[in-house]
Amino acid sequence: MEGTSWDLALVVFEVWLSVVLGLIVLPAMFGVSLGFTDLYVKALVKTLEWATLRIQRGQKEEDAVPAHLPNGIIEKDDGSMEEEIGELRRSHPKSLAGGDFTLCDAFYFCKKGIESIVEDQVTQRFTSEELASWNLLTRTNNNFHYISVRVTIIWGLGVFIRYCILLPLRVTLAVLGLSWLVIGTTLVGLLPHSNVKTWISDLIHVTCYRICARALSARIRYHNKENHPKKGGICVANHTSPIDIVILANDGCYAMVGQIHGGLMGVIQRSMVRSCPHVWFERSEMKDRHAVAKRLKDHVADKTKQPILIFPEGTCINNTSVMMFKKGSFDIGATIYPVAIKYDPQFGDAFWNSGKYNMVSYLLRMMTSWAIVCNVWYLPPMSLQDGEDAVHFANRVKSAIARQGGLVDLFWDGGLKREKVKESYKEEQQKMYSSMIKGRLPSHERQDCEV
Repeated sequence: MEGTSWDLALVVFEVWLSVVLGLIVLPAMFGVSLGFTDLYVKALVKTLEWATLRIQRGQKEEDAVPAHLPNGIIEKDDGSMEEEIGELRRSHPKSLAGGDFTLCDAFYFCKKGIESIVEDQVTQRFTSEELASWNLLTRTNNNFHYISVRVTIIWGLGVFIRYCILLPLRVTLAVLGLSWLVIGTTLVGLLPHSNVKTWISDLIHVTCYRICARALSARIRYHNKENHPKKGGICVANHTSPIDIVILANDGCYAMVGQIHGGLMGVIQRSMVRSCPHVWFERSEMKDRHAVAKRLKDHVADKTKQPILIFPEGTCINNTSVMMFKKGSFDIGATIYPVAIKYDPQFGDAFWNSGKYNMVSYLLRMMTSWAIVCNVWYLPPMSLQDGEDAVHFANRVKSAIARQGGLVDLFWDGGLKREKVKESYKEEQQKMYSSMIKGRLPSHERQDCEV
């Protein structure tokens, strides 16, 4: 009896492995899609549309279900400091150019301070993006999955599919992809440097990333592929998730830049660098800007090496905005290839909130989501213009990415996620107010300084 059970388990495993290799891995290796993901996503769209209509109908029938709150908690004024303070002074008119201080001016700063405490532009970029309708995926305080028997059944069926069918399949694919990446790059690293070695290395990297993308049920649409990053350049993109690398590397190879890690990540890094010139730094080197800049310059100077992939924000943002780009990668004189990435939150939350989830928990959430659906836009290459410094160049690239991806363009540093506000930001507000009441700052400059 025991032998029969083992035989049955072996048969099930062989069938499972044959399906995974024959229908998913082999097509992924050749960059071919059999259309299963497209059919799956289309079925998901129909299901979510039906669930949304059923929930809306149930909300009308049950007044106990509270309405969905809008993204904005408070309504903020978009006027400049001068305009808003002028409104406060209307009851006691005084010239803004006279150098006089009026007590009512303090109400402007109190109002702005309270607005920032309730809903500032920084912290709301590090929470999950709000959904227009429930996606049958996350639990909410509204208990939408109890709104009707049909919705409850669909929700329960979705839990079974995601955890009992998709999760084992995705874990299998992820293990296969990462194992092949480590083994393949290690073997290629034994070959002498040649064009053949480079070609094999690129093939292994792309193949492994395509398998990993299948492990996320990723459906990726690439636009304007004629602008794909070229060798000897730097590719910069907005950053939502660690899987951004998988998304971009599905369509071509890149040289990665990052800090050397230990454990499993360290094993992967050491195997990858044997076959492809990735740029890994020790922790002490990462703090040395000159050493980092020199390594990057040396890499882009060799036009045979893959373009460097950099996320200048330095941290993950929640797929709604683009925050300040660090100027380092824009100061070395290389051609910049901007890329905009926009995920569809309807099928899963790709944002990695590193303060709330560790990497294992995050990957588990990704592998138990419906799918990863996103659009990638390759923008025309950009170069440093005459008389332009690295900061303005970085802002110009950031604005182009934000416009293309439909993201909010913010000037704030994403490092505020972990650090306190710099004193220079506070001083800038103080200087602007002082210059305004003294009448020394022209109107157009006052608006440019508004933060």
